[in-house]
Amino acid sequence: MDLRPRDTEKNWKRTGYRVIFESDTRAGLAFDVVLLAAITLSVAAVMLDSVQVVNARYGTFLRAAEWFFTVLFVLEYLARLLVVRRPLSYVFSWLGIVDFLATAPALAALILTGSHYLVAIRTLRLLRLFRIFKLGRFVGEGEFIVTALKASRFKILVFLSAVLTLTVVMGTLMYVIEGGQNGFTSIPKSVYWAIVTVTTVGYGDISPVTVPGQALASLLMIMGYAILAVPTGIVSAQMAGTQAATRKAPAFKQAICHVCRATNHRPDAAFCWHCGEKL
Repeated sequence: MDLRPRDTEKNWKRTGYRVIFESDTRAGLAFDVVLLAAITLSVAAVMLDSVQVVNARYGTFLRAAEWFFTVLFVLEYLARLLVVRRPLSYVFSWLGIVDFLATAPALAALILTGSHYLVAIRTLRLLRLFRIFKLGRFVGEGEFIVTALKASRFKILVFLSAVLTLTVVMGTLMYVIEGGQNGFTSIPKSVYWAIVTVTTVGYGDISPVTVPGQALASLLMIMGYAILAVPTGIVSAQMAGTQAATRKAPAFKQAICHVCRATNHRPDAAFCWHCGEKL
Protein backbone atom coordinates (compact mmCIF):
# COMPACT_ATOMS: atom_id res chain seq x y z
CA MET A 1 0.00 0.00 0.00
CA ASP A 2 1.71 3.15 -1.26
CA LEU A 3 0.68 6.20 0.77
CA ARG A 4 3.37 8.55 -0.56
CA PRO A 5 2.16 11.86 -2.02
CA ARG A 6 2.33 12.14 -5.80
CA ASP A 7 5.07 14.21 -7.43
CA THR A 8 2.40 16.80 -8.26
CA GLU A 9 1.53 17.28 -4.58
CA LYS A 10 2.74 20.30 -2.65
CA ASN A 11 6.38 20.30 -1.67
CA TRP A 12 5.68 20.58 2.08
CA LYS A 13 3.52 17.45 1.90
CA ARG A 14 6.23 15.38 0.22
CA THR A 15 8.84 16.69 2.66
CA GLY A 16 6.57 15.95 5.63
CA TYR A 17 6.00 12.40 4.40
CA ARG A 18 9.73 11.76 4.10
CA VAL A 19 10.33 13.02 7.63
CA ILE A 20 7.37 11.30 9.31
CA PHE A 21 7.14 7.99 7.45
CA GLU A 22 10.66 7.34 6.21
CA SER A 23 13.88 6.96 8.16
CA ASP A 24 16.38 7.09 5.28
CA THR A 25 17.10 10.78 5.84
CA ARG A 26 18.74 12.40 8.86
CA ALA A 27 15.57 14.34 9.68
CA GLY A 28 13.40 11.21 9.33
CA LEU A 29 15.69 9.16 11.57
CA ALA A 30 15.78 11.96 14.17
CA PHE A 31 11.97 12.17 14.12
CA ASP A 32 11.60 8.43 14.66
CA VAL A 33 14.17 8.31 17.46
CA VAL A 34 12.44 11.20 19.27
CA LEU A 35 9.10 9.45 18.77
CA LEU A 36 10.41 6.20 20.25
CA ALA A 37 11.84 8.09 23.23
CA ALA A 38 8.47 9.82 23.78
CA ILE A 39 6.64 6.47 23.62
CA THR A 40 9.01 4.93 26.16
CA LEU A 41 8.75 7.88 28.55
CA SER A 42 4.95 8.04 28.30
CA VAL A 43 4.56 4.34 29.09
CA ALA A 44 7.03 4.65 31.97
CA ALA A 45 5.01 7.58 33.37
CA VAL A 46 1.78 5.55 33.32
CA MET A 47 3.46 2.54 34.94
CA LEU A 48 4.94 4.69 37.71
CA ASP A 49 1.57 6.38 38.22
CA SER A 50 0.08 2.99 39.13
CA VAL A 51 2.54 2.60 42.04
CA GLN A 52 0.83 4.06 45.11
CA VAL A 53 3.98 5.36 46.79
CA VAL A 54 5.16 7.11 43.63
CA ASN A 55 1.65 8.36 42.85
CA ALA A 56 1.28 9.96 46.26
CA ARG A 57 4.47 11.96 45.79
CA TYR A 58 4.70 12.62 42.06
CA GLY A 59 1.14 11.95 40.88
CA THR A 60 0.49 15.50 39.66
CA PHE A 61 3.71 15.63 37.67
CA LEU A 62 3.14 12.18 36.13
CA ARG A 63 -0.41 13.04 35.05
CA ALA A 64 0.81 16.29 33.52
CA ALA A 65 3.52 14.37 31.64
CA GLU A 66 0.95 11.84 30.48
CA TRP A 67 -1.28 14.59 29.02
CA PHE A 68 1.72 16.28 27.43
CA PHE A 69 2.59 13.07 25.59
CA THR A 70 -1.06 12.49 24.68
CA VAL A 71 -1.33 15.92 23.04
CA LEU A 72 2.00 15.27 21.31
CA PHE A 73 0.76 11.95 19.88
CA VAL A 74 -2.55 13.48 18.78
CA LEU A 75 -0.67 16.17 16.85
CA GLU A 76 1.63 13.53 15.37
CA TYR A 77 -1.37 11.41 14.30
CA LEU A 78 -3.02 14.43 12.63
CA ALA A 79 0.28 15.25 10.89
CA ARG A 80 0.38 11.72 9.47
CA LEU A 81 -3.14 12.16 8.10
CA LEU A 82 -2.12 15.43 6.46
CA VAL A 83 0.91 14.15 4.56
CA VAL A 84 -0.36 10.77 3.28
CA ARG A 85 -2.00 10.48 -0.12
CA ARG A 86 -4.93 8.33 1.07
CA PRO A 87 -5.73 9.17 4.72
CA LEU A 88 -8.45 6.51 5.08
CA SER A 89 -6.08 3.77 3.89
CA TYR A 90 -3.64 4.82 6.58
CA VAL A 91 -6.35 5.03 9.27
CA PHE A 92 -7.42 1.41 8.69
CA SER A 93 -3.92 0.04 8.20
CA TRP A 94 -2.19 -1.91 10.99
CA LEU A 95 0.15 0.95 11.94
CA GLY A 96 -2.68 3.47 11.63
CA ILE A 97 -4.83 1.54 14.10
CA VAL A 98 -1.90 1.23 16.52
CA ASP A 99 -1.19 4.97 16.23
CA PHE A 100 -4.84 5.74 17.00
CA LEU A 101 -4.88 3.39 20.00
CA ALA A 102 -1.87 5.26 21.37
CA THR A 103 -4.10 8.29 22.00
CA ALA A 104 -7.55 6.73 22.54
CA PRO A 105 -7.15 5.46 26.16
CA ALA A 106 -6.01 8.82 27.52
CA LEU A 107 -8.90 10.59 25.81
CA ALA A 108 -11.32 7.92 27.03
CA ALA A 109 -10.15 8.64 30.59
CA LEU A 110 -12.18 11.85 30.40
CA ILE A 111 -15.26 9.61 30.49
CA LEU A 112 -14.14 6.31 32.05
CA THR A 113 -12.10 6.55 35.25
CA GLY A 114 -8.94 4.46 35.25
CA SER A 115 -8.91 3.76 31.51
CA HIS A 116 -5.84 5.97 31.08
CA TYR A 117 -3.71 3.07 32.31
CA LEU A 118 -4.44 1.37 28.98
CA VAL A 119 -2.03 3.79 27.31
CA ALA A 120 0.51 1.03 27.87
CA ILE A 121 -0.82 -0.06 24.47
CA ARG A 122 1.62 2.53 23.15
CA THR A 123 4.35 -0.04 23.55
CA LEU A 124 3.04 -1.58 20.30
CA ARG A 125 4.42 1.45 18.53
CA LEU A 126 7.90 0.33 19.49
CA LEU A 127 7.54 -2.20 16.66
CA ARG A 128 8.76 0.64 14.49
CA LEU A 129 12.22 -0.28 15.74
CA PHE A 130 12.35 -3.00 13.09
CA ARG A 131 11.80 -0.48 10.32
CA ILE A 132 13.83 2.38 11.73
CA PHE A 133 16.97 0.43 12.52
CA LYS A 134 16.78 -1.83 9.45
CA LEU A 135 16.00 -5.01 11.38
CA GLY A 136 14.31 -6.59 8.37
CA ARG A 137 15.90 -9.98 9.02
CA PHE A 138 13.97 -10.26 12.29
CA VAL A 139 10.73 -9.42 10.49
CA GLY A 140 11.43 -12.33 8.15
CA GLU A 141 11.95 -14.67 11.10
CA GLY A 142 8.72 -13.45 12.65
CA GLU A 143 6.87 -14.14 9.40
CA PHE A 144 8.31 -17.68 9.41
CA ILE A 145 6.81 -18.36 12.85
CA VAL A 146 3.46 -16.81 11.89
CA THR A 147 3.34 -18.94 8.73
CA ALA A 148 3.95 -22.11 10.75
CA LEU A 149 1.21 -21.16 13.23
CA LYS A 150 -1.27 -20.45 10.44
CA ALA A 151 -0.51 -23.78 8.77
CA SER A 152 -1.06 -25.58 12.09
CA ARG A 153 -4.19 -23.72 13.13
CA PHE A 154 -6.70 -26.46 12.22
CA LYS A 155 -4.69 -29.19 13.96
CA ILE A 156 -4.39 -27.00 17.05
CA LEU A 157 -8.12 -26.21 16.90
CA VAL A 158 -8.99 -29.92 16.84
CA PHE A 159 -6.60 -30.52 19.72
CA LEU A 160 -8.06 -27.69 21.81
CA SER A 161 -11.58 -29.01 21.16
CA ALA A 162 -10.50 -32.41 22.49
CA VAL A 163 -8.93 -30.80 25.57
CA LEU A 164 -12.08 -28.76 26.20
CA THR A 165 -14.19 -31.91 26.00
CA LEU A 166 -11.84 -33.68 28.40
CA THR A 167 -11.97 -30.89 30.97
CA VAL A 168 -15.78 -30.77 30.84
CA VAL A 169 -16.01 -34.55 31.40
CA MET A 170 -13.40 -34.57 34.18
CA GLY A 171 -14.93 -31.52 35.84
CA THR A 172 -18.37 -33.13 35.81
CA LEU A 173 -16.99 -36.37 37.29
CA MET A 174 -15.21 -34.43 40.02
CA TYR A 175 -18.44 -32.55 40.83
CA VAL A 176 -20.24 -35.89 41.23
CA ILE A 177 -17.43 -37.43 43.31
CA GLU A 178 -16.58 -34.52 45.63
CA GLY A 179 -19.75 -32.43 45.78
CA GLY A 180 -20.30 -28.96 47.18
CA GLN A 181 -19.12 -29.84 50.68
CA ASN A 182 -15.53 -30.09 49.37
CA GLY A 183 -15.57 -26.86 47.35
CA PHE A 184 -16.87 -28.23 44.04
CA THR A 185 -20.11 -26.29 44.29
CA SER A 186 -21.06 -26.40 40.60
CA ILE A 187 -20.06 -28.02 37.32
CA PRO A 188 -18.58 -24.76 35.89
CA LYS A 189 -16.40 -24.39 39.00
CA SER A 190 -15.37 -28.03 38.70
CA VAL A 191 -14.49 -27.49 35.03
CA TYR A 192 -12.39 -24.51 36.12
CA TRP A 193 -10.53 -26.84 38.50
CA ALA A 194 -9.99 -29.32 35.65
CA ILE A 195 -8.54 -26.61 33.40
CA VAL A 196 -6.20 -25.40 36.14
CA THR A 197 -5.10 -28.97 36.80
CA VAL A 198 -4.63 -30.13 33.20
CA THR A 199 -2.52 -27.07 32.38
CA THR A 200 -0.32 -27.88 35.44
CA VAL A 201 -0.98 -24.39 36.87
CA GLY A 202 -2.39 -25.71 40.13
CA TYR A 203 -3.66 -22.66 42.02
CA GLY A 204 -4.71 -24.84 44.95
CA ASP A 205 -7.86 -22.85 45.71
CA ILE A 206 -9.90 -26.04 45.16
CA SER A 207 -8.61 -29.56 45.78
CA PRO A 208 -10.21 -32.99 46.12
CA VAL A 209 -10.50 -34.55 49.57
CA THR A 210 -11.85 -38.05 48.92
CA VAL A 211 -9.70 -40.93 47.66
CA PRO A 212 -11.62 -41.33 44.36
CA GLY A 213 -11.33 -37.59 43.75
CA GLN A 214 -7.61 -37.60 44.43
CA ALA A 215 -7.16 -40.58 42.08
CA LEU A 216 -9.03 -38.73 39.33
CA ALA A 217 -6.94 -35.62 39.97
CA SER A 218 -3.72 -37.65 39.75
CA LEU A 219 -4.80 -39.09 36.41
CA LEU A 220 -5.59 -35.62 35.09
CA MET A 221 -2.23 -34.27 36.26
CA ILE A 222 -0.34 -37.01 34.43
CA MET A 223 -2.41 -36.40 31.31
CA GLY A 224 -1.57 -32.71 31.59
CA TYR A 225 2.11 -33.30 30.85
CA ALA A 226 1.25 -35.19 27.66
CA ILE A 227 -1.32 -32.60 26.63
CA LEU A 228 1.13 -29.70 26.93
CA ALA A 229 3.59 -31.44 24.60
CA VAL A 230 1.10 -31.88 21.74
CA PRO A 231 0.75 -28.28 20.44
CA THR A 232 4.50 -27.79 20.73
CA GLY A 233 5.06 -30.89 18.61
CA ILE A 234 2.49 -29.80 16.02
CA VAL A 235 4.07 -26.36 15.52
CA SER A 236 7.62 -27.71 15.62
CA ALA A 237 6.85 -30.30 12.93
CA GLN A 238 5.25 -27.62 10.77
CA MET A 239 8.24 -25.30 11.22
CA ALA A 240 10.64 -28.10 10.29
CA GLY A 241 8.61 -28.88 7.17
CA THR A 242 8.47 -25.22 6.18
CA GLN A 243 12.21 -24.84 6.68
CA ALA A 244 12.93 -27.92 4.56
CA ALA A 245 10.68 -26.60 1.79
CA THR A 246 12.43 -23.22 1.95
CA ARG A 247 15.83 -24.87 1.42
CA LYS A 248 14.54 -26.58 -1.73
CA ALA A 249 12.93 -23.40 -3.07
CA PRO A 250 14.83 -21.10 -5.45
CA ALA A 251 17.05 -18.48 -3.88
CA PHE A 252 15.55 -15.12 -2.98
CA LYS A 253 17.10 -11.71 -3.08
CA GLN A 254 17.93 -10.08 0.22
CA ALA A 255 16.70 -6.72 -1.07
CA ILE A 256 14.28 -4.88 1.22
CA CYS A 257 11.50 -2.75 -0.25
CA HIS A 258 12.07 0.87 0.73
CA VAL A 259 8.31 1.47 1.08
CA CYS A 260 6.84 -1.48 3.01
CA ARG A 261 10.14 -3.12 4.11
CA ALA A 262 9.08 -6.49 2.67
CA THR A 263 11.82 -9.09 2.07
CA ASN A 264 12.19 -12.43 0.25
CA HIS A 265 11.92 -11.19 -3.33
CA ARG A 266 12.56 -13.56 -6.24
CA PRO A 267 15.83 -13.14 -8.13
CA ASP A 268 14.05 -11.84 -11.25
CA ALA A 269 11.66 -9.54 -9.34
CA ALA A 270 11.59 -5.92 -10.48
CA PHE A 271 8.74 -4.93 -8.17
CA CYS A 272 7.89 -5.62 -4.53
CA TRP A 273 5.63 -8.65 -4.06
CA HIS A 274 3.81 -6.92 -1.17
CA CYS A 275 3.13 -3.34 -2.26
CA GLY A 276 4.12 -3.33 -5.95
CA GLU A 277 6.80 -0.66 -5.54
CA LYS A 278 9.77 -0.82 -7.91
CA LEU A 279 12.81 -2.42 -6.27
